[in-house]
Amino acid sequence: MDRNRLNGIGKIILDAAIAVHRELGPGLLESAYQFALKRELELRGLKVRAKVPVELIYKDVSLGKAY
Repeated sequence: MDRNRLNGIGKIILDAAIAVHRELGPGLLESAYQFALKRELELRGLKVRAKVPVELIYKDVSLGKAY
């Protein structure tokens, strides 16, 4: 993926995160923001998967899968 496309996606994500925070405000559980951000990103045309496990590697050692 080229740099311009990545920058465009990054801007969509940042703008969506700001929109969610403005709408919901501070103080909610993380899961509330996750659901709202997923929906906001979908509304902005992105395909989104939530809580996809990824392998966590720290100092060349696998620590297993985490979100």
